[in-house]
Amino acid sequence: MIFETRCAGCDKPGAPICTTCRFALLGPAPRPSPHGVISAVPFTGRARSIVLGWKYRNRRAVSRHLAGLIVNRLIETRAQHDVDMVTWAPTSTKRRRERGFDQGELLARAVARQLGVPCRRLLDRDASASQTGRTRAERLDGPTFVARPGLDGVRVLVVDDVVTTGSTLGAAAAALGDRGAVACLAAVASTPDRRIAEVVPMRRHAAASAA
Repeated sequence: MIFETRCAGCDKPGAPICTTCRFALLGPAPRPSPHGVISAVPFTGRARSIVLGWKYRNRRAVSRHLAGLIVNRLIETRAQHDVDMVTWAPTSTKRRRERGFDQGELLARAVARQLGVPCRRLLDRDASASQTGRTRAERLDGPTFVARPGLDGVRVLVVDDVVTTGSTLGAAAAALGDRGAVACLAAVASTPDRRIAEVVPMRRHAAASAA
């Protein structure tokens, strides 16, 4: 059986992200939000489709391009010089098993390669703390993380795919701070403040659209 590469955004055969979808990612960055997470694109339109395709259709090849969006945004904000190491906010064991990978880890490793710094798993997550499928209000509580020791004074960039309330990355930053690290937070996409959105699996989104 021949497996055909398709665009994560529009499902067109060819590159992991087609030319049209690449141009759709070139709009203005999201406005600064109270959560303080540096994000590259708004979680709307084609960008939303690309991120969901990457996560739920196993389009791992997209990781490098999404990492590039984060790195470019770090350069724009001059935050790339404040990074000694990159890590990620790990997804739950259940989600990793369902998808076959942790998208945060793929993203973090790609970002680290582009920045030329190490990537390490520094956080462990409470198994009962999945954020997927929760409303904005429900996300405010956030998951619980425990950071590994030996991080005094280390400047750590924590990356994630989508930021809604900032509670996940905020919890990660707090756990790292407990170990003496200084955290910088970044995400591929940010949900607009006035939009109460649920990050749902692509298959559920498609079913709802067809109904």
